[in-house]
Amino acid sequence: MALSRRSITTLLDLVEIKLSCIEVVDREDHREVKTLRTCREELLQMLDREPSRLLANRALAATQQAVQPATS
Repeated sequence: MALSRRSITTLLDLVEIKLSCIEVVDREDHREVKTLRTCREELLQMLDREPSRLLANRALAATQQAVQPATS
């Protein structure tokens, strides 16, 4: 069973959130970070995207959301 593009993107977001929150204090944490980075790269390959392109797209989306006026 193949994963949809949306599912891959969601998993990628979850991996990146965990990577941003983890604090490395021992070897086990270091292994976890290494595993998460490998997972992120595999998910990016599944999306057939470069990491820098994905980050640029996210930055653009965040900028566009910040610029949009709030609706009442």
